Amino acid sequence: MQDAVIVDAVRTPVGRRNGALAGVHPADLSAHVLKALLERTQVRPEEIDDVVWGCVTQSGDQSGNIGRAAVLAAGWPETVTATTVSRACGSSQQSVHFGAAGVIAGQYDFVIAGGVESMSRVPMGSARQGGEPMPPSVLERYGVDGFRQGIGAEMVAEKWGLTRRQLDEYALGSHERAAAAIDSGALTGQLAPLPGGLRTDEGVRRGGTPESLAALKPAFRENGLIHAGNSSQISDGAGALLITSSEHSRARGLTPVARVHTAVLAGDDPVIMLTAPINATAKALAKAGLGIDDIGAFEVNEAFAPVPLAWLAETGARADRLNPLGGAIAVGHPLGGSGAVLMTRLLHHMRDNGIRFGLQTMCEAGGMANATILELL
Repeated sequence: MQDAVIVDAVRTPVGRRNGALAGVHPADLSAHVLKALLERTQVRPEEIDDVVWGCVTQSGDQSGNIGRAAVLAAGWPETVTATTVSRACGSSQQSVHFGAAGVIAGQYDFVIAGGVESMSRVPMGSARQGGEPMPPSVLERYGVDGFRQGIGAEMVAEKWGLTRRQLDEYALGSHERAAAAIDSGALTGQLAPLPGGLRTDEGVRRGGTPESLAALKPAFRENGLIHAGNSSQISDGAGALLITSSEHSRARGLTPVARVHTAVLAGDDPVIMLTAPINATAKALAKAGLGIDDIGAFEVNEAFAPVPLAWLAETGARADRLNPLGGAIAVGHPLGGSGAVLMTRLLHHMRDNGIRFGLQTMCEAGGMANATILELL
């Protein structure tokens, strides 16, 4: 059976809401990483069988098929197709799963997987237009009037006995790791800065203290623990990965970086919503025949600080292997692009440090998660 390998991966720097990338149309933001990826690999646009592109809020500037708009904005031949995927926050990680599956099935020789979100231009939730996506039958089943991620984060913190101080210290650590990655040049190889624009991730803050975070008001409950400082940032960004098979990469004289070793999904309680990465990790490890200590680096999306902390408590993973370059609390969370951004970070970190196995997982609206294990080649 064919395998699926990643030849290279690239991402934009992540911009803050209404920051440096807010003036860039999401199709142009996507086109930027598409072009950068092929410039790095010297693969021709006409060789791409499909572009599988994640995007969550598919309205306004991101309506229609943003993947196809990106291909056209890149100036590529009209023969290059694209589709747009939504699996909430895991959309572009799911794009990788779909792209890898297409390669393994023999449907693709080359496919690009990735995604984009311009949360400055298309605010989160704007596609609802005042509607409720869950029908009364579902709301009655769970005894709620809606599903809210912020409340889910409060529930996770309560279930795992996490304190505000623990959450805030984790958040500060995310910024510290991200700042260290910037200063050391660890991000240089993965970034495709926009000409005349943003050169590195815009949301990283330096010099924060527990006292400064303690002054922030809770966002979801009057006496809650979750606030803007220990939650992921609203952001703009895009990422892209080139996927093919080992056989095809050899035929084209390409040297892939890693194999998509294992790809799984998991579902959990949609009310607490954010705990499925725990189950997805266990499922991925079992399917791969690996133990938690076999994994040298983890990317667990920092939607809210309780998510990675509960994941650590349940998996027994080493804390120093978790989000080694910082996470979404520091860097930002451009919803549909985050899966590709995280995987680009993980892939380059594995290559730079000789790490054989890396695992990525993301919580998703509705109580779902993707988990992907990469194997360095």
